[in-house]
Amino acid sequence: MQKEAKARIKINKLLEEAGWQFFDDEKKQSNISLESNVKITQKDIDAFGEDFETTKNGFIDFLLLDEKGFPLVILEAKKGEKDPLDGKEQARRYAKNENARFVILSNGNLHYFWDLERGNPEIITEFPTQESLTHRLDFKPDNKRLADEEVNDDYIAFTQNPNFKDDPRYQNEETRVKYLWDEGLRILRPYQLKSIHALQKSAESGNDRFLFEMATGTGKTLISAAIIKLFLRTGNAKRILFLVDRLELEDQAQKNFVQYLSNDFHPVIYKQNRDDWKKADIVVTTVQSLSAQDKYKKLFSPTDFDLVIADESHRAIGGNSRAVFEYFIGYKLGLTATPKDYLKNVDPQKLSAKDPRAWERRQLLDTYTTFGCPNGDPTFRYSLLDGVQDGYLINPIVADARTDITAELLSEKGYAVMVENEEGEETEETFFQRDFERKFFSEKTNRVFCQTFLENALKDPISGEIGKSIIFCVSQKHASKVTQMLNKMASQLWPDKYSSDFAMQITSNITDSQQFTINFANNNLNGHTKFLENYKSSKTRICVTVGMMTTGYDCQDILNLAFMRPIFSPTDFIQIKGRGTRKFVFEYTDEYNEKHRHKKENFKLFDFFANCEYFEEKFDYDEILKLPVKQKGAGGEGPVGVDIDEIEVFDPDKVKTLTEKPVGIEGMKVDRKLFEKACEELQQDEEVKTAVEREQWDKAVHIVRGKYEDKPKLFLNLEKIRKSENLDRRLSWREFLERIFGFIDGFKDKNELLEEECEKFISIYKPESKYVPYIKNYLKAYVSDEKFREIINNKHFAELNVYAGFTMSEFKALNGWRETVPEYVKDYVPVNAYMK
Repeated sequence: MQKEAKARIKINKLLEEAGWQFFDDEKKQSNISLESNVKITQKDIDAFGEDFETTKNGFIDFLLLDEKGFPLVILEAKKGEKDPLDGKEQARRYAKNENARFVILSNGNLHYFWDLERGNPEIITEFPTQESLTHRLDFKPDNKRLADEEVNDDYIAFTQNPNFKDDPRYQNEETRVKYLWDEGLRILRPYQLKSIHALQKSAESGNDRFLFEMATGTGKTLISAAIIKLFLRTGNAKRILFLVDRLELEDQAQKNFVQYLSNDFHPVIYKQNRDDWKKADIVVTTVQSLSAQDKYKKLFSPTDFDLVIADESHRAIGGNSRAVFEYFIGYKLGLTATPKDYLKNVDPQKLSAKDPRAWERRQLLDTYTTFGCPNGDPTFRYSLLDGVQDGYLINPIVADARTDITAELLSEKGYAVMVENEEGEETEETFFQRDFERKFFSEKTNRVFCQTFLENALKDPISGEIGKSIIFCVSQKHASKVTQMLNKMASQLWPDKYSSDFAMQITSNITDSQQFTINFANNNLNGHTKFLENYKSSKTRICVTVGMMTTGYDCQDILNLAFMRPIFSPTDFIQIKGRGTRKFVFEYTDEYNEKHRHKKENFKLFDFFANCEYFEEKFDYDEILKLPVKQKGAGGEGPVGVDIDEIEVFDPDKVKTLTEKPVGIEGMKVDRKLFEKACEELQQDEEVKTAVEREQWDKAVHIVRGKYEDKPKLFLNLEKIRKSENLDRRLSWREFLERIFGFIDGFKDKNELLEEECEKFISIYKPESKYVPYIKNYLKAYVSDEKFREIINNKHFAELNVYAGFTMSEFKALNGWRETVPEYVKDYVPVNAYMK
């Protein structure tokens, strides 16, 4: 009886959170707020008695009504230890009798949503709202209709301009290509058409999850637009969610969808249309804005979108962001440029569990499984080599440009140097690849990087100056130093051509950095080149960045890319490489009206950290650049070059003494007022406010910490904030700012976050109902208790016999989930966030 009551309490709470309210039969009116007219009825509620499982006449547990009072949803409830699917056929019978299309099956711990007109029950973590389900009533899925829709190469062009073929410029074959280009009309390439036909064929076979593995530069956004039209036009979707993984891609996707589809469909960016996004056909947003604080549950119902598309899905749904993706019921399409076999000649079985390549590989395999491709065969594949062979893409010239330092950083032994500790003694310290520019800085090494780049970079075929380039650095500080170094060199080489604008730092902490990337692509960053009058090419030749200008950045006339940092993610590696693969024609009309045209034949990729070799053993570099080696000591053997191993070690002073004084649970009075003061101050700071409004969180945090962290006026720090809010866990700066500016209502305590983490796990892995209670307890204990983690990690399972938090019998009941939960936590859950 207690278990039955607990299940009912949980179900009632979920219904309440979704906006459903109980109907008062005696008063013949709903006991609801004025904002809502949603009702729940329990037929013959007295017949349930104390056991709602055993009604005498098989009554419906919950009948959810639409706004007109007609049956909408049958909710079949089961005891906590029973599988919700046990009530599937019973609920189907009730739904047919009541003419209700939707069914929810729940035991309080695990919940399924079932659209009787589409497929099988699917796991949900929140109950859908009445409004969302009413909208879904118009959604009439039909895979045959999807497969039968005729899609030709002019599928998008007809939406842009239904009469474009009547134009004389189109009918004339000599002017057709120019007409299409000038009018911005998009004709699908053969491989793009094949990808859509592959999806139609897969849908006809009954699949509702699809994955496209396509190289960067193959037009995945255009393909997405065609698929969006396909689903909306055939009635297989009423509203579509398009997820991106970068803020800059949000605007780019929205502009493309407006260009391609706005004559028939209405695309919006969610953050710009928070109040009226429901009027849109296509909603674009970043997965990060939804996953932070699990806001997707608060903002959307599971049935709000009928098709979810994840752009660069390997990253967009990586980790527990996949919970965002799985939250929604309906069709799913993933787009990725990262091939499953990105590791060449590297045995995955020999990689340690901590090797970044092993982690990325697990992520990628999860992506293929998520989209119904566990065997590794996507719905459609089009590689970089395919694009090169078909004449659509360009392969790079890859230059190996390792210094002696970077070579040693890459080695297993690392790069060892003598440094002075706080006692003034010299000790040997070893650095590895990850440490470059984070723990030490070598100015001469960076100077060699820059000099090598300038001496070997491809030149613009028209003006002869350094071709447009992007350099990727370790950090914003590193990017700043490299930018200064390049500008200093440029002023010496070309004294009358640049004014400290040969190179520009493009990082999130730079004001208007996003606009600078657009100007660079449009060839007007700091004006036009001074090398050739009237030649439209950017005066600034090099953008120096860290993480911007990677995914989705389109600048076709890029001739040089440089890795001045180690790359551990294959997604980053492939995306950065993809910035140069697009074809381009350099054009210029001289003073004699003579036209000059040069096709972009290739681009150069400078690899200063053997990144290519990291992902492919014994990579065959096109060029081996001879860089200086370390200075040898007196009497040393070998070549003598510039001294490039002088380094500055970042080793801040350590705290000598630490005195602690406990503070009561109520906190200090000054702490209790801290949040109130911080809220008032930060909301008036225009610099912080602007960054937050643009959701430039890294920049906002950088500003706040620079201005206010342990500074006069507020003396702000996270520990003070935690104490002032009486929190039992750690806070992040972003979370603090989200609360200040109203993105979240409050800070959740440790248990609330653990419960949400459990829901994410369940939505991703979809365990059987009987395992759910044990998985929840296991995950909570593993995340929050260091001692329990040690027991599990060290396989000291006998200690569970005397461990109070999780018993041996519970551990045995986990069955195959014993290893999955710790792996999930290690990969995706920041356990430190749950500590004080």
